[in-house]
Amino acid sequence: MSDEYQIDIPPSFFALYTDARQRLTEPLRVVRARYDVCEDLANHLVEYATQVHRGIGVAEDEVLRRCHAGLMSPDAGVSTTEAVWIVRRLAELLGWEALAHADGRGAASQ
Repeated sequence: MSDEYQIDIPPSFFALYTDARQRLTEPLRVVRARYDVCEDLANHLVEYATQVHRGIGVAEDEVLRRCHAGLMSPDAGVSTTEAVWIVRRLAELLGWEALAHADGRGAASQ
């Protein structure tokens, strides 16, 4: 049986599901499904974040903080580590490179 999954999952996402011995903590199919959800969420948030930033003038780090807060709600359907990854990915997609390596709450790690 061939593996027809064509999407390259970045190491940063695999790290969410890897233990200290570099083994996956969930089956690969689960990691792939979670990656699809998280990548889709990050891409869907691009338009919203752009509107909030450009439309009403909210600072980039505050936009990311608000997105993180929303992703931390139980209704978001993502884990805490996934929420941080989604916000970092959102920053990358928006070209907000200074914030792409932030701690997930919008402010650069201190």
